[in-house]
Amino acid sequence: MKFRVILLALLFACSYECWAQIKKGMDSVQLNDVVVTGQYTPQSLKHSVYQVRTITADYIKMRGATNILGVLDNQLGIRFSNDNTLGETDVELMGMSGAEVKILLDGVPLVDRGSTRQSLAQIDVHSIERIEIVEGPMSVVYGTDALAGVINIITKKYNGDKQLSVNASVQEETVGKEYAALDGKGQHNASLGLRWSDHGYFAGAGITGNNFGGWSDTLTGRAKAWHPKDQLMTYGTVGIDRKNVKAWYRLDYLDEDLAAKGDINYDNGKATDAHYLTKRYTHQAQAMWQVNDDLSLNGALSYQDYNRHTRTTIKNFTDGSETLSTASGAQDVTKYNAVFFRSTAQYALNSHLSFQPGVEYSRDASSGQRIEGTPSISNYSLFASAELKPIAGINIRPGVRFSKNSIYDAPPVIPSLNVKFALSKTLDLRLSYARGFRAPALRELYFNFYDASHAIKGNTNLKAEYSNSFTGSLSWQAIQSGKVKLNVTATGFYNDFDNMIDYAYVANSDTMTYVNIAKFKTTGGTLMGKLNWKNLDVSVGASYIGRYNEFSDDDTYKATDPTPTFMWTPEVNGNVTYNMRKIGTTLNLSYKYNGVRPTYESATATDGTTYLHQVKSAAYNMADFTVMKSLTKMFNINAGVRNIFNVTNINNSTANSGVAHSAGTQLPMWYGRSYFLGVSFTWDRK
Repeated sequence: MKFRVILLALLFACSYECWAQIKKGMDSVQLNDVVVTGQYTPQSLKHSVYQVRTITADYIKMRGATNILGVLDNQLGIRFSNDNTLGETDVELMGMSGAEVKILLDGVPLVDRGSTRQSLAQIDVHSIERIEIVEGPMSVVYGTDALAGVINIITKKYNGDKQLSVNASVQEETVGKEYAALDGKGQHNASLGLRWSDHGYFAGAGITGNNFGGWSDTLTGRAKAWHPKDQLMTYGTVGIDRKNVKAWYRLDYLDEDLAAKGDINYDNGKATDAHYLTKRYTHQAQAMWQVNDDLSLNGALSYQDYNRHTRTTIKNFTDGSETLSTASGAQDVTKYNAVFFRSTAQYALNSHLSFQPGVEYSRDASSGQRIEGTPSISNYSLFASAELKPIAGINIRPGVRFSKNSIYDAPPVIPSLNVKFALSKTLDLRLSYARGFRAPALRELYFNFYDASHAIKGNTNLKAEYSNSFTGSLSWQAIQSGKVKLNVTATGFYNDFDNMIDYAYVANSDTMTYVNIAKFKTTGGTLMGKLNWKNLDVSVGASYIGRYNEFSDDDTYKATDPTPTFMWTPEVNGNVTYNMRKIGTTLNLSYKYNGVRPTYESATATDGTTYLHQVKSAAYNMADFTVMKSLTKMFNINAGVRNIFNVTNINNSTANSGVAHSAGTQLPMWYGRSYFLGVSFTWDRK
């Protein structure tokens, strides 16, 4: 129903006779080269002390993605895992779980229910200008959770022009072989966005509907292998950009319904249906003041409200009645809210030395039937860094953070050191050390959840995670002529964790809880190359990531059954884009190989002795092909095929992987090959 309402709004918007002007050229190229994550002020990617990956709006549009997951799934070092029971997808960055990844919206951390990063699938992809990814600990800059790195989602804002613009799109997609037009089976996306600006004042609003009809796979009843999901996302922003002051307010709203329907019990004519209803409000206000040429002030204030309502009903197909289930955990409302404040000052003493002091406050609170009491966590932080440029070609950035936490003993000091050497005009070396930390989440401390598929108990004795991380990268601008550009980047990293939080079974019980494991490590490297030649863009990359094998240091097995310290997984990706400008057509082919993921587990032989054996998740290949065509100045169409190799589930050679939501011997990755077709409309008036 929501999708049909949005579709009617799109048809109304597109009924105007108007013209479009798509701004391209050098301005957009320069914008794409500018990064903001972790920077004092926006600056070029080349001059940043961090190695930053950027994903542009053009790439997002070319992918035809309906959510951020569809944008990131081709990136090196990023993997996703699906929990089809709860209908959630989590992210992994450089061998580390989503709990160690900080998700930011315009630099403001997003609230999630726990270690799973649901927020990545709950942001309107049509409102995104670009995505910036920084690998490695960013705890000095962004605080807790930023051990593996940060994913900063940057939204569209005022570009300095006087304009009124309307953007609308409709996209239809199959789910495997399942599809019904506009609603029901398949995936249906519709979006409408408005932007206005005049004399330094700007405003914008948008609404998007995502309707995913689920996927049955081999099931023939009411239950589906992938649950249907209906999303309504809206946003609004208003602000001012005058002289030395820029300030804006933005509200994002999400209404989501995930439906887990059960099969009919023909003995009594009844079926159990569960709906997971989510509402998310994200308020944020930000301001920037350029006091003078040497001093600027920044501030950000955010309030987020996240409600998750579980509603389970018993549907009687004999008389048509529907009643609420009284089973344990069948009815629940869990609430999370978060307050965040951050303020920084940037002061340039001279061309060789700059400072950035800052203060940060955050408070997370939760309540619900499965939460013990109404707990809250407050964190107070002071941080500071400096940029020292003693001679041309060297940039040294030390930093430090001091924190006070209301629940646990926060680390007394978190240091970092980043150094960038311009070895030549075309060769840049970046080296860094950082201490990272992650505070236990409210869910890990106080959440208790029991149903037919899960048994999880919080642990109030958890300690904070710590890490020591070393990273390095070498960037080479091999060719930078007018028509040809070739860039090559090699990176390496090593992370050593203490007190890492993970799942474990309670002794003599099937219940799982959260514990601090002794240690964990990751290491690896990547090699990436990008070629731009006339109308052709090509990028290729490879990574080799190792995760720590806890049994390698276990005295029980060291002598009799030695195993390697790290378990290695390869990845390869590629992306080819060809722009046929004369006919207004762009072709894109993307590919990623996700290698075998090994691990070790102990087993008991028939004689009662224990031994180690290797288990693994199988390798798989993912590839997409898309075509974008300009029909007129106002209308574009895009079409394509996702998951060309028709991946659904991958084999996992262990039946009990030690995670809370075990998928048995099959891990769900995708719902098979799908096809999509969309049309977009753009109108600009200046």
